Amino acid sequence: MTQPSPSLRIRIVFGDDAMLGPGKADLLERIRETGSIAAAGRSMSMSYKRAWMLVEEMNAAFQAPLVASSRGGAKGGGAYLTETGLAVLTQYRALEQAVADAGADQIAALQAMLSDMSHEK
Repeated sequence: MTQPSPSLRIRIVFGDDAMLGPGKADLLERIRETGSIAAAGRSMSMSYKRAWMLVEEMNAAFQAPLVASSRGGAKGGGAYLTETGLAVLTQYRALEQAVADAGADQIAALQAMLSDMSHEK
């Protein structure tokens, strides 16, 4: 049995109050895809309250909001990534790829040193 491909999870800590990591990046991506904070949260098994809290944290941490939203009504509410939100998500994903590319040899070396855990299943 082969082991799954390794993956990197990068968290950038900007200070005591601001960080960007895989969960927030995934939330941004899903808001972009669904047009809804609630739907994005649900797709990640996250409560609406938690998803909103993360969006508010991100909006407060950057110079401009990353997510804009409108309240529900006859046509329902919605959310979308702002230009800044798209730029932040793009830069974060580019960083993930750059680190994966730069560290590919080290990741392969570490993976080669893993024990064979196929017999434990």
